[in-house]
Amino acid sequence: MGGKIMKLLRDDIYYVGVNDHKLDLFEGQYIVPNGMAYNSYVIKDELIAIFDTVDVKFTKEWLANLKEVLKDQKPTYLIVQHMEPDHSANIIEFLKVYPDTFVVGNTKTFTMMDQFFHTEIKHKLVVNDGDTLNLGKHTLKFVFAPMVHWPEVMVTYDEFSKTLFSADAFGKFGALDVEEDWACEARRYYIGIVGKYGFQVQNLLQKAAKLQIELICPLHGPMLDKDLGYYLNLYDIWSSYKSETDGVAIFYTSVYGHTKEAAELLAEKLREKGCPKVAITDLAREDMAEAVEDAFRYPKIVLATTTYNMQIFPFMHTFIDHLTERLFQNKTVALIENGTWAPAAAKLMKEKLANSKNLEFIEPSIRIISSLTEENKKQIAALADELMKPSKHLASERKVEAPKAKHHFACKICGFVVEYEGEELPKDFVCPICKHPASDFEKID
Repeated sequence: MGGKIMKLLRDDIYYVGVNDHKLDLFEGQYIVPNGMAYNSYVIKDELIAIFDTVDVKFTKEWLANLKEVLKDQKPTYLIVQHMEPDHSANIIEFLKVYPDTFVVGNTKTFTMMDQFFHTEIKHKLVVNDGDTLNLGKHTLKFVFAPMVHWPEVMVTYDEFSKTLFSADAFGKFGALDVEEDWACEARRYYIGIVGKYGFQVQNLLQKAAKLQIELICPLHGPMLDKDLGYYLNLYDIWSSYKSETDGVAIFYTSVYGHTKEAAELLAEKLREKGCPKVAITDLAREDMAEAVEDAFRYPKIVLATTTYNMQIFPFMHTFIDHLTERLFQNKTVALIENGTWAPAAAKLMKEKLANSKNLEFIEPSIRIISSLTEENKKQIAALADELMKPSKHLASERKVEAPKAKHHFACKICGFVVEYEGEELPKDFVCPICKHPASDFEKID
């Protein structure tokens, strides 16, 4: 952000993060054409809390943002929710400027801090799961979220503003000064980085369901304050390994074009039959992370490749590794193999997927000997018919709703105060004391 401040929700909560448009690969592997945001936040209350730092390349910008918000005030706490260096790299630089600040974290946080910095932290506050920290109006509750996606991760809930500071959860690729669809880059981010830890994400969602959340502040990507049920629903789908979008995803590798021809013919047949969505990917030429994202997104996938050195063609081999290490499951899978002699790719692909749960393989697989025959074309047409059948792996329309915030309403006639979920009382509400209608109540928080 380069010194600019984004004010959030209340006059005492500020955004002080930065945008990175020079980064080519996030975590050394994910292309980020629209950059990245490293988010950091400040709550200014009787006591001041800072939430996380930013990447090492932006020390000066981040400290300048802090200075613009704090003026001459001194922060009381630096809350470290996640020790990955894009969020923790500036802890020591921060303490050089604000040496009396207490660093807040859990036991695992400080173990990692020692490993990264080899420097004694003089003022430490070690918190446990469920502990609270009072800043004045704001009371912070620490909720541990181990393996979402590192073991020390915790999120922080501000009871006063009903804000969830969510660490890497609900994050996405992309800087904040770029307008783009949230779901696409959030899905690629989630599947690539957090996808293996669906069970742990489900645990966090269960904890979050007990909180009244009006704002989510992640460490990457935009702050979320509208239609929170939409985001919670997607996270529920992704972390429970359900398929989000009806359709078929076809992934192929091709040496001389014959396997590509088969893949494209299948895509054409599916479109002719009215398949809701057909995604086709050349694994040798397209972004591997996008391909992995699509494999998890759709309920039916097709893997088409050649036998190469008596193994699976390298890009397909790598692709399947990406799937299995992220606990790929709950899919209908069709296999197409090609080989001029001793074709074995279908058997080898099936073996690589053997430990993946709840996969339904369409039998038999299609075998191409060098190039497509008329019989192969008939087999592809039959496969398209099979893939058009309804899938039991598609997520239902169930929507996870964000908990409604509770507000207090006071009767202007007698002073009676009632707590109610929602922004206004029902029109038929009547004060139990003075019997005046809802129109005589005002919201007091």
